Amino acid sequence: MEVEYDYIIVGAGSAGCVLANRLTASGKHRVLLLEAGSRDRNYLFRLPMLMGKLMHSGIYNWGYQTEPEERLNGREVYWPRGKVLGGSSTINGMIYVRGNRADYDGWAEEGNPGWSYDDVLPLFKRSERHEDRNGQYHSQTGELTVRRARGGNPMFDAYIEAGQQAGYPFTDDFNGESQEGFGRYDFTIEKGKRCSSARAFLYPAQKRPNLTVITHALAHRLILDGQRAAGVVFAAQGCMHTVRAEREVLVCGGVVNSPQLLMLSGIGDSDELESHGIPTVHHLPGVGKNVQDHVDCCLVYSCRAPVSIRRNLRVDRVALSVAQATLFGTGFVTSFPYEAGSFMKSSPAIEVPDIQTHFMPATEDTANLHWSVFSMGGAERIAEQHGFTIRIGPVQVSSRGRIGLRSANPEDAPRIFANYLSDEHDAETTIAGVQMMRDVMASPVFRQVIGKEIVPGPELRTRAQLRKWLIDAAMTTLHPVGSCRMGSGEDAVVDAELRVHGIKGLRVVDASVMPTITRGNTNAPAIMIAEKASGMILQSS
Repeated sequence: MEVEYDYIIVGAGSAGCVLANRLTASGKHRVLLLEAGSRDRNYLFRLPMLMGKLMHSGIYNWGYQTEPEERLNGREVYWPRGKVLGGSSTINGMIYVRGNRADYDGWAEEGNPGWSYDDVLPLFKRSERHEDRNGQYHSQTGELTVRRARGGNPMFDAYIEAGQQAGYPFTDDFNGESQEGFGRYDFTIEKGKRCSSARAFLYPAQKRPNLTVITHALAHRLILDGQRAAGVVFAAQGCMHTVRAEREVLVCGGVVNSPQLLMLSGIGDSDELESHGIPTVHHLPGVGKNVQDHVDCCLVYSCRAPVSIRRNLRVDRVALSVAQATLFGTGFVTSFPYEAGSFMKSSPAIEVPDIQTHFMPATEDTANLHWSVFSMGGAERIAEQHGFTIRIGPVQVSSRGRIGLRSANPEDAPRIFANYLSDEHDAETTIAGVQMMRDVMASPVFRQVIGKEIVPGPELRTRAQLRKWLIDAAMTTLHPVGSCRMGSGEDAVVDAELRVHGIKGLRVVDASVMPTITRGNTNAPAIMIAEKASGMILQSS
């Protein structure tokens, strides 16, 4: 039996939850939201400090791996992507960065009218309910709770002061007038707990009778009546189901699953499709291409004083903090370890920042929460237990990857070719960032506490040495975008209204439509894209 809705949304991630809210608000439209994952019932995922440990647990996670990366010594890189209501906003680091004005003006200049910074700023503000900011760049009336960083570790302020001592500006608001400088990030945290897209947008909308949400529903293919999307075939509870859309099908699966679903439905590069026995319905060679991700690496130091967050990570202290967070919304576990950061220019000749850093007053093994009940050893082991980590990488990447099918079976994970460092620009910019941050960490404010450089190590000084080290050190910042590029031309997948070229009644609405990656963390832009899409969809209905 076929059931019909006005709109079918495939994927309840950061964008899909926004669409579900906006399209049902008037009560006029019947909307179905399909999600392959479950509800976010695991309470620990809502506590910000526990995110690092739990992201690697496989819960709520597609747990993808890239294909062996040619320029990373054949390493497969872990790609956690949310498989749950809220998508990756349920498992991410909650950092709220919109990007740079130049990102959106660049999209508009590439032939995407309506996507300039002045066009999208009101959309960011529409979603935002900022606890601490208001005015020209912020709002306190939206659904998504955003707040300033509130961690109490003094090393965050020391990092910012070190940046100023090294000659960089202080930036109070990375989403304000100027992005460049050192400061603290804003976070999507409410009352000490994660504010995911599901919590902000979907759960309030689920009270509406015109919204149906089905979890554990894996989309197998789109129903195409000629060159028009008419519905979705999906599996749930061991059975196949068919649902039809009177108006539109909205694909919100993200950078991996959106191109996968298009290709499984016969929309994509005909050579790719036919190699898996899938008949080509519409040859669209850009599907799965143009993948971009922020690559980065870690600069790690030991410290000579017990000033890192390691002292908070004894099991008994974590348990006490979890209780405090549960009862009062306060305490250590209600903050995220990478609270401070910066946006810098690798050269004074460029106009906007091209390097981003994230600072954590702990070493990476601590970030993965290798907890102990008691501190290990005495003062002589402080340098082994306490330290600092700075993640450094380019925010305007030149390398391009792709998403391909593994088979025609929807249950088989797609093939991910990230192609990290395939363009030498990305490696050169990363190395420049490492050298710049070494100078920052040599600032007077750190002299009394900093120990030795652990990674990459003081013996690696030349660009050639650092380039060789980067092959084994480079990793993802978890911001993949671009696989269903917005624009015109042969490699574009959707137009400026996010309609799939050549197919009526079908849009892609998520971070995969970005023509170029934004300078910074990508969750806020994904939500903005859905805000933009909802307005265009309702205007055309």
